[in-house]
Amino acid sequence: MSRAPFSFYEFFAGGGMARLGLGAAWDCTFANDFDAVKAAAYRANFPQQPGAAAEHFHEGDVWKLNTGDLPGRADLAWASSPCQDFSLAGARAGLAGGRSSAFFGFWRLIEGLAAEGRAPRAIVIENVSGLLTSHGGRDFAALGAALAAQGYSFGALEIDAAGFLPQSRPRVFVIGTREPAPADLIGTSPFHTRAVKAAHAALPSVLAERWIWWRAAAPAPRNTDLAALLEPDAAVAWHSPERTARWLDLMAPLHRARLAAIGDRADRSVGAVYRRMRLEDGRKVQRAEVRFDGVAGCLRTPRGGSSRQVIVVVEAGQVRTRLLTAREAARLMGLPEGYRLPKAATSALHVTGDGVAVPVVRWLGQQILEPLLAAAAAMAAE
Repeated sequence: MSRAPFSFYEFFAGGGMARLGLGAAWDCTFANDFDAVKAAAYRANFPQQPGAAAEHFHEGDVWKLNTGDLPGRADLAWASSPCQDFSLAGARAGLAGGRSSAFFGFWRLIEGLAAEGRAPRAIVIENVSGLLTSHGGRDFAALGAALAAQGYSFGALEIDAAGFLPQSRPRVFVIGTREPAPADLIGTSPFHTRAVKAAHAALPSVLAERWIWWRAAAPAPRNTDLAALLEPDAAVAWHSPERTARWLDLMAPLHRARLAAIGDRADRSVGAVYRRMRLEDGRKVQRAEVRFDGVAGCLRTPRGGSSRQVIVVVEAGQVRTRLLTAREAARLMGLPEGYRLPKAATSALHVTGDGVAVPVVRWLGQQILEPLLAAAAAMAAE
């Protein structure tokens, strides 16, 4: 029997950030990830409870699971499926891509659960914003068709974690439900972005009829900036002047001018530097781009195109740079200080850079998922 009001399965669980976001009102009865580093982080932070009948975390390929591995009937299935093939930075292979096709391994299980009368009442599919436009919207329509075929109505929100944390991290959240959506959960939202509206407009009419415009208010204004999450200067290793100069040399004139303007100020300024490939005079050039708006760029895994971000501090006319630490990356994802990161920095950044922002999940739970499921339970009790 569930210890909490709501139960959920966490697919492609990574380090368990969706679980952290959903919080104490939710009981995770099953979790899965194939990545050994993420699996170790998950187990370190969510150890098996003494006396539990079975191990709830399953490490391995989602294609090797079957419905017998999934206990009971969950209120929610959360799936942060591999995003590389949807990413604007990738080759845009779409749902046919090798990594994103892991989605179909997950969906095969949902179909099997439905055949057994155990389909989750709600589903959240989290991915990069490129999901909305991949293959001219055909991938998003294919996702909608899969949901509709199993009795789900659905809608999407495009949410940038920068509204909650000092990190620019736009993601799309597709929320499907087999339960009727209460009227007070339907309406307008600042997260019905132009891309979401365009994706809806491109759906075939039979899928547009299943669409839900989820009502979701904007969160309270964020009161924390990047500087507030950083380690003390004396606790971190700074680049040599020569290495800092190499970073400055990578900057285009616009960003050098931005840095120079900051240098004229008397106060301390903290910024984030990240690498980008830019097309200049018909050729690709690696550039370092800096921002001083109190927000970091989107965290990536260490092998990603932007790799590890750099912190730049300008103070008293001096420019210093250093790498973002693993703990700082964890804070930018909303992870608590007590979250156990892998000891190796590369492994820790792999876990944090490939996760979902914890406060965004918490907000979705409070704004939509919990009211939706509570209303369904109330209707069933009448």
